[in-house]
Amino acid sequence: MRPRGWIRVGLHAANLAVIAFFLLPLIAALFGALQSEKSLHADTRGLWAREWTLDNFRVILSGGAQRGAIFEQATYLPDNIKKIHFALINSTVISVSVTLLTLVFASLTAYTVARLRSRWIMWLMGINVFARFVPVIVLMIPLYVTFRRFGMLNSIWGVIIALTGFLLPYGIIILAPYFASIPQELDDAARIDGCSRFTVLMRIILPLSTPALASYGAIVFVIAWNDLLIPLILNNRAEFMTLPVMIASLVGDVFTFFNLLMAICLIALAPTVILVLVLRKFVVRGLSAGAVKG
Repeated sequence: MRPRGWIRVGLHAANLAVIAFFLLPLIAALFGALQSEKSLHADTRGLWAREWTLDNFRVILSGGAQRGAIFEQATYLPDNIKKIHFALINSTVISVSVTLLTLVFASLTAYTVARLRSRWIMWLMGINVFARFVPVIVLMIPLYVTFRRFGMLNSIWGVIIALTGFLLPYGIIILAPYFASIPQELDDAARIDGCSRFTVLMRIILPLSTPALASYGAIVFVIAWNDLLIPLILNNRAEFMTLPVMIASLVGDVFTFFNLLMAICLIALAPTVILVLVLRKFVVRGLSAGAVKG
């Protein structure tokens, strides 16, 4: 039965409201990144800037070496702007490494959970789900003390290991139902032909699970790329900063370069938006498949 006309209008209005809720901040950031600090503060109520410029992006991408017209007379620029390339490299290395590691370990564990459905494995899965309700901030002090004891503070690998540990359970929860929806008969036929369980996983299960792997990989990459808390707690040196930490460091007690802040936010947002747009079909299929078995 199709909904009535006023119900459809209400649904469309709610849909537009949700879209506007997500897009309006991005539009405001885009307008702020394309104008000077003087123009930004000159008319705070205006919707259209008086002048447009790309100097903000030029300053950021050059590490402060090319100031452009709007920063020629500036006597001060944040020191972290000069190390933006470190933040870009660190965020890329951390996000890619965490994505690959979680995909590998989550696939192995999820296949074990899906095929060897013993009582103790399901008991561990229940604990795994329950542990996700613990706020991450509660674990920061034990995490910091543990990593300090092992000498893993101010290092890229420390952040990679911590993020992999926190995000791995989500992969097991997402991939296990998908692996369970693949017929057991395919495993049995491969085992009769002499394949080991690991070979079955590599040659049969993983190729059939591309949507689930792509959706989980995209989710992990976005979370690792945008994570602020763990890199902020474990690293306090500028050369180990990630983009979210650098963005937070630009908010000062005396003065904040809002135009530079918005430009960096757009630069940091670009990789995740591109990834989601490229893998959007796999993300939807991966999150919906396996929800209903049969």
